[in-house]
Amino acid sequence: MARKTDLNDTVKVERYVFSLEVKNTYRNALFDAYSQYCRVNSIEWNRPELKTEIYPVKVPTEENIDKVISSASMKYAVIFHLSKHGLRPDEISKVTLRDIDFSMNRLSVRTSKLGLERTITLKKETIDLLRDYINRYRFSELHSKIFTPSKSIRIAWTHYRKKAYQKFKDTELLKIRLYDLRHWFGTTQYIKTRDIFHVKYLMGHRNIESTLHYMHIAKGLINYSEEYTVKVATNIEEFTTLLESGFEYVSDYDDKKILRKRR
Repeated sequence: MARKTDLNDTVKVERYVFSLEVKNTYRNALFDAYSQYCRVNSIEWNRPELKTEIYPVKVPTEENIDKVISSASMKYAVIFHLSKHGLRPDEISKVTLRDIDFSMNRLSVRTSKLGLERTITLKKETIDLLRDYINRYRFSELHSKIFTPSKSIRIAWTHYRKKAYQKFKDTELLKIRLYDLRHWFGTTQYIKTRDIFHVKYLMGHRNIESTLHYMHIAKGLINYSEEYTVKVATNIEEFTTLLESGFEYVSDYDDKKILRKRR
């Protein structure tokens, strides 16, 4: 910003930032940096509070996701298949041979700064691609990372998305973000299981509020059932077991706990 405005004049800085044709997310980032400058240089400034725009999540179809993946190289096809299992780009970049159990088709996902460690079961197609990839590139060090950094993964998705558009001539492909693969996984897993706690584990969420987002998306995608299975817990062990099975607490009655789960 120093080349565009006088950093010692807070009014000019604000005018410059608000004149930019950018989202509030970017403006907030500029104001974060300027706050540091003001603090270091003892400049008094009341920072404007900007709301971050929230856009509705549009879950792509699996068919369109697979069109992009079919346009990718072998390495990135494997990476994008892992994205379809809900992995974040930085989680994929941390995968090593030690994390993969080919006998059980399982992958241990290393923790992300945004999430939790977990172990997931990979589809046969993904595990076969992963095996072929490892054999082709002759990975043998158990603790060595086998994929590229997260930034490269994001750049590659943009590249192959454009390539898929050129092949299939479908503008919907250009709208699919890499993170939408994770949204697709979370939403379809909830539709399949109706178990919000299971989806929370698969997604590696630290709190249930993040997972509830997928329940709301699913409600808009399917003929959402309003019929429930009702259970009664007579002690803490039963209550805990039912919660872990996806039941939600409703109320107490006659010293017992009533729970329900959509059918």
